[in-house]
Amino acid sequence: MPRRTATMLASTLMLIALLCAGVFIKVPYSEMSPGPTVNTLDDHDGQPVLQISGRRTYPTTGHLNMTTVRVTSADYNMNLVEAVYGWLAHDTKVVPHDTLYPDGKTEQQSTQENAEEFSQSQESAKVAALKELGIPVKSWVIVSTVLKGSPAEGKLHAGDVIKAVDGSAVKVPEDVAKLVTKHKPGEKVVFTIVPAKEQAAAEKAHKTATETQNVTITTTKSHDTGRERAIVGISAGTDHTFPFTIDIKLADVGGPSAGLMFALGIYDKLTPGSLTGGKFVAGTGTIDDDGQVGPIGGVEMKTVGARSKGAQYFLTPKDNCAAAAKDTPKGLTLVKVNTIEDALNALKDIRTGKTADLPKCTAKG
Repeated sequence: MPRRTATMLASTLMLIALLCAGVFIKVPYSEMSPGPTVNTLDDHDGQPVLQISGRRTYPTTGHLNMTTVRVTSADYNMNLVEAVYGWLAHDTKVVPHDTLYPDGKTEQQSTQENAEEFSQSQESAKVAALKELGIPVKSWVIVSTVLKGSPAEGKLHAGDVIKAVDGSAVKVPEDVAKLVTKHKPGEKVVFTIVPAKEQAAAEKAHKTATETQNVTITTTKSHDTGRERAIVGISAGTDHTFPFTIDIKLADVGGPSAGLMFALGIYDKLTPGSLTGGKFVAGTGTIDDDGQVGPIGGVEMKTVGARSKGAQYFLTPKDNCAAAAKDTPKGLTLVKVNTIEDALNALKDIRTGKTADLPKCTAKG
């Protein structure tokens, strides 16, 4: 056999061997890729994404698309060949497995956490939109979760309204921890609450629950990585009563990153005219009750997914701007936003053609 032929054959066999080995070599990485985008102003799976009743709504045009990211599951074992392909591909991103599933989080735990975050983002989107419109929303502090085996288990329940701690009125969730940590571990703390069942009955009857009860709990010592302090084993959150019904119908989506786009969609449907002027606008970002927009993960994948569907503008959280601007899809303008008011101002510039005035993302932020 000629030397050249033998060399080529050996090289080919070596390459095949390396490829085969790469298939069997597992690496601790996961993959992110563009997921579906959904127009919050339109229908999805045969029904409107935003359903509002009890309040006048207005027809609108254009797109206000929320964006998503697909990720490999927690138990998916990526091989070396897949990792290399993902690193080289433009529309995927390979990241350490622990980035998506820290502390050995299972697929079930991740799904549950994403569902809870998605539900909370919907509530905050409603509050932020109505506040921006000057529509009053009633809010109160509740018990969000009770840790199993904690001093509060069996005494406090998810949905209980926390009126006061040790006689001091509770206005925001942060007040609860501040008042509890005034104690030393082993001391007693008194919660004044409206039980969840009574609160639900009062809401159903369109009344305000007035009867309260005091619950005494003995604090215990914290065992997390923070400073040692007294705890009772609950997390506090906020619940709301809205003056009319707003339902967000979107299944198989998790996480908090659609908050901004939901808020803008609600605002658009409750106001005359079109926020986008018929343009295709997509975006992402968490939102809190006060309309502050927060950063999200996978922004590079979301811009790719948005542009592939036809988006012209992408509302980008301020803290995601630098990452998004490193590889912006051609034809897509990244617009920097930090609040819902920023987003509304940007949409005004878009629909009136004043795009030179838009606050655009750069590699510096």
